[in-house]
Amino acid sequence: MGNDCYGMKGLNLLLEFSDLLGDKEIDLNQVITQLGDHLNAERIILAILNRENEQIFIEGAYQINDEEKEQIKYNPGEGVIGSVIQSGKSVLIPKIADSNLFLNRTHSPLTVNGEDVSFICVPIRYKNHIIGSLSFHKVYNRKHLFDEDVRLLRIVGSMIGRAVRRRQEYAEELEQLRQENQMLRGELNGHIQAGFIVGNSGKMHDVFSLIGSVANTDATVLIRGESGVGKELIADAIHYNSLRKEQPFIKVNCAALPENLIESELFGHEKGAFTGAIGTRIGRFEAAHNGTIFLDEFGEIPLSTQVKLLRVLQQKEIERVGGTKPIKVDVRVICATNRNLEELIANGEFREDLYYRINVFPIYVPALRERINDIPMLANHFIDKFNKRHNKNIKRITTMAIDMLMVYHWPGNIRELENCMERACILCTDDVIRAHNLPPTLQTAVSSRTSERGSLDLILGKHEKQLIIDALVSTKGNMSKASEILGITERMMGIRVKKYDIDPKRFKNK
Repeated sequence: MGNDCYGMKGLNLLLEFSDLLGDKEIDLNQVITQLGDHLNAERIILAILNRENEQIFIEGAYQINDEEKEQIKYNPGEGVIGSVIQSGKSVLIPKIADSNLFLNRTHSPLTVNGEDVSFICVPIRYKNHIIGSLSFHKVYNRKHLFDEDVRLLRIVGSMIGRAVRRRQEYAEELEQLRQENQMLRGELNGHIQAGFIVGNSGKMHDVFSLIGSVANTDATVLIRGESGVGKELIADAIHYNSLRKEQPFIKVNCAALPENLIESELFGHEKGAFTGAIGTRIGRFEAAHNGTIFLDEFGEIPLSTQVKLLRVLQQKEIERVGGTKPIKVDVRVICATNRNLEELIANGEFREDLYYRINVFPIYVPALRERINDIPMLANHFIDKFNKRHNKNIKRITTMAIDMLMVYHWPGNIRELENCMERACILCTDDVIRAHNLPPTLQTAVSSRTSERGSLDLILGKHEKQLIIDALVSTKGNMSKASEILGITERMMGIRVKKYDIDPKRFKNK
């Protein structure tokens, strides 16, 4: 009866683990803690082999603090854990105090209340590969052969294996995307020397191509796009990859200048030109001589000033406020606006002749919702940025959190995403950004799209679609490998991909 009871508890535990490990945001420490309680273990160690540096590290543990976990490393073949991962064979040490193979880097007690401690370690396999080990310490009992414990450990290890490999592949894919993005930026005139333009989508490729074409010319550039898309970074890239890169680069936010002072700021003024003009002052155009001037929020410039800007663009000369002598300036002009200039022209709020003067080389910067596949790369860029700013050591963002970011519509574009990631980094407490670290507005958006109620077919369809997406993510869009993982034919895979409108190319490396 006792064995039956123990077996029933083990079965219930496995059912619970099955649900937990199906969650993309699973905390493996939670699984290990429950396993430790069930086994009445002194300690449990989940060790994983890093495929990049061939070192073994502790991914999760029971009764071992985080500081110890960070410090402990093994090489394949080293100690019991290293030997199990190298050989793929389980090891049982009845009394660790009598074993030379047991390294005891976790400083486990050799006895508990005067009784010897045993150590059992089993390999974790995923398909035909050994990816780690699962082990536990338990008080030695000569009547207890640990058979049930070892069997349970092997089953849990195989369940953990898939979750661990999925996490590894996701982290490796993000790292590869980051490296490819750096290479892409390097191809733009050697490298972009200002700002940090992150993006690997087709629309951003077009933007990079336009920057490369216009940077070495003196053509006037009009950068268009919604607020928060990074128009200033585009202006930075154009200037710092131009022949004027060693010359002044003056930035002016036209919307921030009062209407009665904007001419003085742009063109300067002579002494006594108006009350308070106690001396001669050069304007932004003179300060930018031989360099570049960036006029942000260009659509906010009043009509009276637009006439003088037209003269600058046509004749390359200015007049200071209160002055009569024209001053020649050699300035490359870059403008940016989120306003609809054509509509302003129709309403008589913007000069049509000025529009044609600045619209020599337009560059449209897509909104974030138009380049949604760039979000994982942008999120990791901001994690790196805020790790340095806030002295954090965040290593990754969960798949569920990424999914939430990718279904949100981002009215504030990249600026809003940056603020969202900074908040998440500040709230993060365990080096992993999770769904609950993101703002409630994102969680509401996700829940409104994914928590619909419906028939059994609808609910099963959602789960089937998610399984197919997970398989395509882990195989980088390879339909054949994904169908093999799911145990279906390629034809069945093709039918389901078409049914759920899934684009496998989205998951391929570019």
